[in-house]
Amino acid sequence: MESINAGWLSILPPIIAVVLALLTKEVFSSLLIGILTGTVIYTVGIDGNLLTTPLESAISVMGNKFDLNIVLFCSLLGALVYVIYLSGATKAYGEYATKKIKGRKSALLSTSALGAFIFIDDYFNCLTVGTVMRPITDKYKIARAKLAYIIDSTAAPICIIAPVSSWAAAVGSNLKETKAFDSDIGAFVATIPWNFYALLCLTLVVLVCCFNLNFGAMAKAETQSLNGTAVLLDRKTNVDDKKVGRGTLFDMLVPILALIVFAVIFMMYLGGFWGEDATYHSFGAAIGNTNSSLALVLSSFMALVVAFIMLVPRKILNLKDFMEGCLHGVQAMIPANMILTFAWTISGVTRDLLQAPQFIASIVSNDLAFVGAILPAVIFLIAAFLSFSTGTAWGTFGILIPIVVLVAQAIDPNSTELVIISLSATLAGSVCGDHCSPISDTTVLSSAGSSCDHIEHVYTQLPYVVVIASCTLIGYVVAGFTKNWALSFGSSLALLMLCAVFIYKRQQHYKNLA
Repeated sequence: MESINAGWLSILPPIIAVVLALLTKEVFSSLLIGILTGTVIYTVGIDGNLLTTPLESAISVMGNKFDLNIVLFCSLLGALVYVIYLSGATKAYGEYATKKIKGRKSALLSTSALGAFIFIDDYFNCLTVGTVMRPITDKYKIARAKLAYIIDSTAAPICIIAPVSSWAAAVGSNLKETKAFDSDIGAFVATIPWNFYALLCLTLVVLVCCFNLNFGAMAKAETQSLNGTAVLLDRKTNVDDKKVGRGTLFDMLVPILALIVFAVIFMMYLGGFWGEDATYHSFGAAIGNTNSSLALVLSSFMALVVAFIMLVPRKILNLKDFMEGCLHGVQAMIPANMILTFAWTISGVTRDLLQAPQFIASIVSNDLAFVGAILPAVIFLIAAFLSFSTGTAWGTFGILIPIVVLVAQAIDPNSTELVIISLSATLAGSVCGDHCSPISDTTVLSSAGSSCDHIEHVYTQLPYVVVIASCTLIGYVVAGFTKNWALSFGSSLALLMLCAVFIYKRQQHYKNLA
């Protein structure tokens, strides 16, 4: 389909979807209205038939953007989670972990540590951490919204600063196109300490876990969870507790471990680690060349096979119960898969039909050459806005990286410092916008993995994102003027600590009043 240059109208569909989702707390209709708004704008732009073309365009984009591998991975993982629960292994794991993890703080820190450990891919991170830790956080009456926040805040932020991850591969491929660096991976590694948003995001997660910092909508969610009045969206409904099997701790740990091991093996295999091309015979090179979504599908299928071998021959589940459990697990993931599909569609309409990235790029190209020292801060804001509007961090830095490199080199041709700082601001802004966007796939998967209402996750996480983004922005202002990492990151970190202290003291004040 031919695209049109819709100008500022190109960003109208995601804005409408986001506003409606926040106002109505109903994400399906909001996304559909946003999609149809975009296709109507497109239809008017090409003088098409307003009765049929909007729907035809929406279906066409949906078909082009639909990622079968990710949907299959979500569905197979849902099946795995369900049969593990059905076997009784989840209950056994919860009883064991409760003995080892003492208190809410330990449960929260364990969740964040697991999230930081799974740095290879954010999709894998979002769903795996929720599956493993949800029984524990439920035991200590930790709000599902807080679990979703921790998952979301240790998914993309850890992947964007991990040299061996699917995100590093995506960034490296974009850096390679600029031909501005001798080593693409070297340039990526150089951006890591300057990626203030990711570093501060992980820092705040630790502070939240240690000091139970609750503010905004999160405070209400935590209160409801502690009082037992929270509405839980469990995917294990329709199961009679009497039908739950006598599975052990290992019936849960072994399939989950198999999922992780097979994911790494298939990523290495598909990346050419054992292939004829010696270029990919290192772990990092293979991961950078792999098809991560296909690897996740294969690994989740193999984990399901492992679960079958462990449960059916030992008669913990019979064949009928196992297959029915798989079916129920797939059905439980349908809402998440639908939201993902609609999010991909509205992103496609905005990007491919209405040329929103080109509109943002024109603003960048025309205006940023004159901002000088505040270049990193301006780039951070633009990247965050574009990522929030389109729901994709990868698409955002894919569009902005070539432009940012050219602009930074034009402003300071004798040094690479401004280029590295500006690239870091691009990656930080992309993660920031993606982190809080209701139409982001990682936002959807975080709420799905934690069995939290999607819009509640967006509402409760947004205040934390705003705090981190504000501190990050100050850091990039300082970086633009000084190009000194210690001073720049130090100012961001100090501001974050001041905010944390203020929130903590305010929280204690209200507790004393109560």
